[in-house]
This record gives sequence, C-alpha cells and structure tokens, in this order.
Amino acid sequence: PWHTGLGDALLRGLVFALPGLAYLLGGPLAAGPPGRHGLPAGTVPLIAAAVTGWMWNQALAHRAYAWLGLGDRQAAARALLLGAPAGALAGTAAACLAAGPGEWGGAAFAAGQCLYLAAATVLLVLGRPAALLAALAPLVAATPLAYAAELPGAARTAVLLGCLATAAALAVRALRPGGAWPSAGPRGRAAPRRADCLPYALFGLGTGSLVLYAAIGDLLAGGGPARTALGLVDAAALTLSMGPAEWLLHRFRDAGTAGLRAATAPAAFRRATAGVLAGCLGAYLTVLALLAALGSLAVPAAGGPPATRLAALLLLGTVLWSALLLQSFGAVVPAALVCAAAAATQTAAPALGAGDPHTVAAGSTGAAALLLAVLGCALLGRATAHRR
Repeated sequence: PWHTGLGDALLRGLVFALPGLAYLLGGPLAAGPPGRHGLPAGTVPLIAAAVTGWMWNQALAHRAYAWLGLGDRQAAARALLLGAPAGALAGTAAACLAAGPGEWGGAAFAAGQCLYLAAATVLLVLGRPAALLAALAPLVAATPLAYAAELPGAARTAVLLGCLATAAALAVRALRPGGAWPSAGPRGRAAPRRADCLPYALFGLGTGSLVLYAAIGDLLAGGGPARTALGLVDAAALTLSMGPAEWLLHRFRDAGTAGLRAATAPAAFRRATAGVLAGCLGAYLTVLALLAALGSLAVPAAGGPPATRLAALLLLGTVLWSALLLQSFGAVVPAALVCAAAAATQTAAPALGAGDPHTVAAGSTGAAALLLAVLGCALLGRATAHRR
C-alpha cells in the first residue's frame, strides 16, 4: 500500500492548493466594510466554516478509510454519503452563527466552501483526484482572466457555482458507481468505532489552525499589505507541498520496510531509519522553501521572505510533516495533541499582545517540532513499528 507514484502525489498537491483561487475570484463578492478585529468583511464566518470543515472531514475521511481497510467499499460509501452532507451543514451553521452585521455575503461564500470540502472529501477518499482537478479547471482558467479583463460579479459567481456544482455531481457519481446508492451491509458485523475518529478531528483542528495562522497571522497583527500577501503565499506553499509530503511519507515507509529486512542488529536499524528520516524531512523542507521563494516573487514589495518568516515556515513544515508521519504509523493522539497545543498558543498570542507573530510562531512550532522529533525517534526506532 505504500507504493505511490510521484505524479499521483503532485496531483493531490494541486487539488489541495487550487481551491485557494476561489478566494481570489470570489473575494469582491463578499466585499464590505472591515469586520470585527479589523479583518476584511466575511473573514470570521469563513474561518468558522473552515475550522469546522477541517475537523469534520478529517474524522469522516478516517472512518471511510477504516471501512476501506476492512475491504467494505459499500460501507465506506455509506459513511461518506451520510457524513459529507452533514459536515457541509455543520460548517454552514458555524458560518451563520459567526456572521455579524454586513457579513452575510461571507457566510454565503462559506456555505459554498463547505459544500466543496464535502465533495472533495468524497472524491479524494474514493481515489478520484483527477475528477476533482477537472471540476476546478474553470476556476483555474477564470482567475487570471478576472484580473486581466475585470470580470463582472455575475460571471465570477457563475464560475464559482459551476465548479461547485460539477464537484458535487462528480462526488454523487463516485458514490453511485453502478447507478445505485450504496446498500446497507449485514447486521452484526463489527464496525470501526466512532470514537476512533475523534483524534483525527483534533488533528484536523490543530494542523488546519496552524496553516490558517500562517496565512492570516500578519493580518491579525495589523501588518501591511505586503506582509499580509506573504502570509497567503506561505499558506499556498504549504498546501502545494502536501503532494510531495505524501510521496516522501510513502518513500519513508518503503525504506523502513527495506531497512527492516536488511538490518542485522537493532542499533544498525535505528541508524538507518534516522538517516532515511532526516533525508526525507530535508527533501520536504527544500521543496517548501523553494515554493515559498517562488511565491514571494509575486510580492516584490516584500523583498523576499525575511529570515524569521522563513524560519517559522520551515518549522511549521517540520511539524506538519512529522505529525503526518506519526499519524501514518498509528500515533495520531500524541501528534494531534502537540499540533493542537501549538495552534492554541499561536491563537492566544495576538489577544495577549505576545509580540511579533512570526517570533511567536517560530517559538511554538519549534517546541512542537522538538516534541514530535522525540516521539518520532522513540516510535520509529523500533522494528515492530514498521511491521505492517
């Protein structure tokens, strides 16, 4: 199961990142006077919906994958059929509850975001990333045109709704491969425990909040337009890098299995594992740094990513990749707790006036990276962890 091509991983990275274009295309539709905390209009309901969606869809994806691991694709499809719409409704409700006066445009945009996340979860879990990319194609084509030709609001709305409808239709089709809805399985069969999904929800909350802080930390701290734009570049680099990150996780699992067969002593196995781990992490951070550097070229006024920003970004990348690695080895609870603690620290810092957001981010993610490194060495240095 750990043999995955680089092309497939890069495709997944694209479909993780391309939905961000919807915020560029649809931003003017939610325009209005500044909202709470000095944030742009509609930001708070968008954040509420996004955080709810990350939590719900991580838990839902885990449950569906658990059914797939048991060889029951029908049960996985049933879980997605029931869970994806429920998640979209939960996210929409969160957006509506968080919306203030003049933010209903943002709440409507957030509702579309929730529906897209639900459809994307279905397609990605069922192995249809190419279908999701096809649904996003009009968005990719229309976004540069919107700025070159100043597309009117009606055209922007039509593109967004078209992409959303296509993604939803493809998700429904994926759930009905034979033209029929998934049927109920035999009663009495052991099912994955619902409580097992909770750590994955916490993992989604922690990692999603960390990426969100990287995107809008400067905005919360009152940074200028150039610094705020660099934050969005950092978030885009992180999402694009998730494709190579997945591929490197697979390579580490492959190398661990090969090292287990070749090792003649526990100490030799630990040394070999540590070397492979350092190489995979170094390769991922190199990709992340290159993506951030390329993205910063689009913000010439910022003069490139400052050292503190780049350090914070690379530490965050270390945390995300290490947490994903631990999750893939079954250690999701400690990984989720560490990420959630780092996210809570970064979230509380602006309210407490704790200083420069990138210094705070570097400190919290640095501590999280150290903890995850200790956990990783303790777990991955054991041969039994690789016997799967």
